[in-house]
Amino acid sequence: MLAELAAANAAFGILKTALSNGKEVYDCSAAAAQFFDNKSVIAKRVADKGKTDLEAFMALEKIKEHEEWLKDYMIYAGRADMHKDWLKFQAECKKNRLDKARKQAAKKQQTLNLLYQFIVIVGISVAIIPVLVYLIMYAIF
Repeated sequence: MLAELAAANAAFGILKTALSNGKEVYDCSAAAAQFFDNKSVIAKRVADKGKTDLEAFMALEKIKEHEEWLKDYMIYAGRADMHKDWLKFQAECKKNRLDKARKQAAKKQQTLNLLYQFIVIVGISVAIIPVLVYLIMYAIF
């Protein structure tokens, strides 16, 4: 939890410095993606545990403060439609995270299916081999 907050704060520092120096959001997209990936982890923890996890809740509030600063900066000091582009970027990051999670789940399911098939094949082999040995012995004698 603290690691995610520290990473989000570091990414925000990079974003704030870059934007203050006249850079565009896409110039520091790696930091922005890291910021929102960590925000997502913190938000998920708050959603799972609710507001009873004070540490996670306060971390999410800090992230919201950072987002508010970015929004104000983009609206008042940024280029036209910068905030709209920022929202699109956030949506794209979320889509990428969901795709990654979906691929991991599919890979896990495929591994489980292969394991199941292996167990079935071994089980059938264990059941059939003694019968074959018995038939061969019966045929020979």
